[in-house]
Amino acid sequence: MARDTVETHFTEAVAALKAGPARDPGRPVREGTTLTGDQCRTLFRRQLDSRLLDIAARWLREQNEGYYTIGSAGHEGNAAVAAALRPGDPALLHYRSGAFYLTRSEQAGRLPEQGIRDVLMGLTAAADEPIAGGRHKVFGHPELAVIPQTSTIASHLPRAVGVAFAIERAGALGTRSQWAEDAIAVCSFGDASINHASALSGFNTASYATYQGQPLPLLFVCEDNGLGISVRTPKGWVEAAARRPGIEYFAADGCDLADVYDVAVRAVEHVRSRRSPAFLHLSTVRLMGHAGSDAEVAYRTQREIRADLERDPLLRTAAMLVEAGLETPEELLKWYESTREHVLRLALETTRSPRLGSAKEIMEPIAPRRPDLIARISPMAASGTAREKAFAGSLPENDKPMTLSLAINRTLADALTVYPEMMVFGEDVAKKGGVYGVTRGLQKRFGASRVFDTLLDEQAILGLALGSGVSGLLPVPEIQYLAYLHNALDQIRGEGATLSFFSRGQYLNPMVVRVAGYAYQKGFGGHFHNDNAVAALRDIPGLVIASPARPDDAAAMLRTCLAAARTCGSVCVFLEPIALYHTRDLFDEGDGGWLAPYAPPARWAETHVPIGRARSYGDGRDLMIVTFGNGLRMSLRAAVRLTQEGYGCRVLDLRWLAPLPVDDLLRAAELTGKVLIADETRHTGSVSEGIIAELADAGYTGTVARVTSADSFVPLGAAADHVLLTEEEIEQAARKLLG
Repeated sequence: MARDTVETHFTEAVAALKAGPARDPGRPVREGTTLTGDQCRTLFRRQLDSRLLDIAARWLREQNEGYYTIGSAGHEGNAAVAAALRPGDPALLHYRSGAFYLTRSEQAGRLPEQGIRDVLMGLTAAADEPIAGGRHKVFGHPELAVIPQTSTIASHLPRAVGVAFAIERAGALGTRSQWAEDAIAVCSFGDASINHASALSGFNTASYATYQGQPLPLLFVCEDNGLGISVRTPKGWVEAAARRPGIEYFAADGCDLADVYDVAVRAVEHVRSRRSPAFLHLSTVRLMGHAGSDAEVAYRTQREIRADLERDPLLRTAAMLVEAGLETPEELLKWYESTREHVLRLALETTRSPRLGSAKEIMEPIAPRRPDLIARISPMAASGTAREKAFAGSLPENDKPMTLSLAINRTLADALTVYPEMMVFGEDVAKKGGVYGVTRGLQKRFGASRVFDTLLDEQAILGLALGSGVSGLLPVPEIQYLAYLHNALDQIRGEGATLSFFSRGQYLNPMVVRVAGYAYQKGFGGHFHNDNAVAALRDIPGLVIASPARPDDAAAMLRTCLAAARTCGSVCVFLEPIALYHTRDLFDEGDGGWLAPYAPPARWAETHVPIGRARSYGDGRDLMIVTFGNGLRMSLRAAVRLTQEGYGCRVLDLRWLAPLPVDDLLRAAELTGKVLIADETRHTGSVSEGIIAELADAGYTGTVARVTSADSFVPLGAAADHVLLTEEEIEQAARKLLG
């Protein structure tokens, strides 16, 4: 293949280098550094491998055999960051981390060729690529503590904070994380990404934690090449943005391997010994454009491009070796040519590797489920003595029938007793016990290490959960209101739900996100406290969405979600209807029809609710009302009135919005031939749209109708009654169907 400007400049510049007096390779490669000649030589080779992988990526794209050309050229100084760390330190890397990855691979005792093959298989979407299996080009490996990241615009920073948090918190919980007790987390990102909301969330959370004395061993690494594709980063901006309370700032010339190594060693030592975060700012260059399709000449001058070529980190490391008398220009060029030939030969070999060949194969790791194992784990209870202690001798099964809120509270307490690695956290969940009292008393019983308040930042809350989950803990974060979840939805969509997919299930982030949601709060409201939009959740592949309406279902379904997270790494969203939290009655005041007893552990197996199983009420054959959440109570009331008039009605509570209980739905629909969907979400993007589609796909020939809330945000006060689904509308629609 033809050589481009970067290759030509490198080879010509190396040929012109002048050798200096020979140094001892076991001693510093130059005055004033701790980097030895042997280390420099080894890291140069990994830098070179990384550069040639970028060359190979362009060649593969030209042959229509490669699918990714964002490379690491100009950023190869990050090899020294890897060298300053331990191979077991968890790393969350951005897409210009080729030299880091190859160095980490060698640190772990693998042959250099193995790391090169990993990257080439990613470039060619080979099905036997060791982390994503051809699903995406990522840096990751289960044996290298490199957690794959597909979103390199800093949305991994909140998770990185969570990983660092989990390293420390595991000890406080008396359990072990996936990482060594003295490990530190590292995450890398570019200068443009520093402006992203999730980056700011990560920095702020780290600073906030440190300010309060919370240990947080995390190294932020910003590789600053001054460009975000074509947008320039103002000079001095990265340093100005990085200097925050509690985060130590370090800076190095990212093109100078020795300087990077020396500064990285100091930064790593700071983080490891003090268990507090640091920001390592590397000034780099970007060679070969943003990606293969990027024509830099459209927005950069030739002078700027040439200036970057002069700072080429590969060239500067070569010069350091020659000046130290450790290599000659001829030896380096010979090594360059032989390595180039070798990498391109390996690239050609990977084009013959099998690729993913079916939708089933591609989707296999999205949502691993083991219903049999979940059914065995879900009924697990702590010993009688432990439960007695947790509930201070007053076991919940001996209490009177309880509300939805109390059932969730007691189930969380039981789960905290069973799972020592479980944590409940979010804003106001500790001493206050949540806005609605759902977590009241849990911190007092289980301590501040397991039940604690967080700062007001949904991205930070979910990031803590993601980092804790991938580290081996069982996080149960609370999002105070459904509307607040949308502030940080990408933490679930782009980070949580994708990790299993892009790691073939080798990395998991189990979590159960409790969300107070839906509308119908009386005397309290406005859109941000009454949100009936769940469409953004339902289109996330693999996500489990539980929507209990009754206390007994809530207890059983929460146990199921926790078991699914614990055993299968499931990412679950547990939607709790705020308006039903403290509801007691179903038909008449004082009837207690919405209360339910708390099942004793001996009955947990028989009351287990599998993911995707609905619940049916009644045995009528004239009409089936399909509903969920607040709609269940309204539908039951409407159905009873219709039954009293001689109509045979039954009600199906979906209970799960993803995956939908399709089999139960179809069986129930066939019993009546007429289906009314009572859906409290908005008309457009509603759950009912999915239900109708499932019925149509199955060839259902009966009559189907739906009633929903209006396509409106929820207004304040009584005005909400005009846009939310009502009991009267359900009944009117039912009468119309019954004819």
